[in-house]
Amino acid sequence: MQQTATKSYGSALYTLITVFFFWGFLAASNGVFIPFCKAHFNLTQFESQLIDFTFYGGYFIGSLILYFASQASKVDILNKLGYKNGIILGLVISAVGALGMVPAINSGVFGLILAAFFVIAVGFSLQQTAANPFVIALGPPETGSNRLNLAGGINNFGALMGPVIVGVVLFGTAANNTGNAPVAISSVNNLYFALAGLFIAVAVFFWVSNLPKVTSDEEIEASTKANLPLFVLFLAFCLILAAGPLSTLTSLSKAYFVYTSLIIILVTLITSLLSARRNNQGWGAMQFPQLIYGMLAIFTYVGTEVTIQSNMGALLKLPEFGGYSESAIAPFIALYWGSLMIGRWAGAIGAFNLSKSAKNILTIIIPFVAFGVVLLTNYLTNAAIKPLLPYAICIVVMIVGFFLGQQKPTRTLTVFGLLGMVFMLIGLFTSGIVAVFAFISGGLCCSIMWPSIFALSVTGLGKYTSQGSAFLIMMILGGSILPPVQGILADTAGIHLSYVVPVLGFAYLAFFAWKVSGELRKQGIDLDHIKAEGGH
Repeated sequence: MQQTATKSYGSALYTLITVFFFWGFLAASNGVFIPFCKAHFNLTQFESQLIDFTFYGGYFIGSLILYFASQASKVDILNKLGYKNGIILGLVISAVGALGMVPAINSGVFGLILAAFFVIAVGFSLQQTAANPFVIALGPPETGSNRLNLAGGINNFGALMGPVIVGVVLFGTAANNTGNAPVAISSVNNLYFALAGLFIAVAVFFWVSNLPKVTSDEEIEASTKANLPLFVLFLAFCLILAAGPLSTLTSLSKAYFVYTSLIIILVTLITSLLSARRNNQGWGAMQFPQLIYGMLAIFTYVGTEVTIQSNMGALLKLPEFGGYSESAIAPFIALYWGSLMIGRWAGAIGAFNLSKSAKNILTIIIPFVAFGVVLLTNYLTNAAIKPLLPYAICIVVMIVGFFLGQQKPTRTLTVFGLLGMVFMLIGLFTSGIVAVFAFISGGLCCSIMWPSIFALSVTGLGKYTSQGSAFLIMMILGGSILPPVQGILADTAGIHLSYVVPVLGFAYLAFFAWKVSGELRKQGIDLDHIKAEGGH
């Protein structure tokens, strides 16, 4: 990584990390927006999950376009464009999507809303690819990870505020009006006008600012054999999008195409793993088994994290789970995303140079401080917080998990993978607030998985590390695929039973921790010295 200066660009950093807030804000607010759209447009559970499908699909398609363009031109497109210009372009694209959301909402056409979400996410994918190395460059290299941790904290705060603010925008006056859905949905216009304005304002700031020129001197490694599997993943993505029309043409159910899409993705990655084992020439980063296992792990992790809360709105409306209205769901969605913040704050303690006793004390205290922030946020919007207080028991369980994990990626991932399975099973076999808290606790388990998976997946890749990282980012695709898979299962077997999907997700993540540790040992890599940093 090269830059023109080593001084600290404080104001630029603080402005840049606002994009991290945007990512968290919009991704988390989908949990409130999905049940609202389901009721307004009279959608099935599968159709409502197309919001997350297009949102996270935008990340995948944006990354895929960038990858194939760079492979075809043999030039790192983003590097040539420059990280600064990449962020500006990404912000402009997201602003276009946000502005497009206004006529899409007013038209009452759900497909146009999905298209707007997709455009916003394509812009986000470009921002995310460029922003992380840019944050590192805005100051001394030795404090780069601290700046990323700060940016990650802002992302978590955005995820906490998203459901709360969007809930107020949609339902803030619901008790005092007729509950007319068209009036409520049009109230979102100001929100997206404001977001578009913020995107443009930040883009203009970067355009006029004197910022370091950040480039990468890494050469693009050829990986011709990886192109076909990635293209097949793209086709599998399109299959879900076409499930409706195809079911009409063929008389087959939508479920057939949705499940087929998931099977294609799994078979493609497994086949690639086996093929690369036989002959690793031309596979680039995918010649390493830990990366392919990791790609499937990122796919599973993001999909599990997203699908738990995306389907929660429908679950909470059932009488046996509280019978909540759409306007009462936001505090629970905020608690779920707040759970990720709680876990990440606790996980960040290990990054500081503290004594062991100080770390142990803070590992107990910090999660409850974060929980207090979540409760305060809900309290400020007049949401009832007393029903949320017993969730403290789940936080205690998480703290025990941290002590068992000992800040080691394989052990931490194993502990929280198994713990996630237990929480999901408790949710499946119970009802009421116990089940709700059990499902929400999935956020606590997901909170520290990204850095552990990422660290284990790119360890030992050498000169292919950059390419491997790009492949892992593409597998955010899981957030696009698993929610519709759970949605179609909910339509056929019921929303409660559909939570078997995250059970299987956590099961694979625990398996990944065990499997990848064996693969790395075969390569002579000391697992005790792998450090997990950062977050998603």
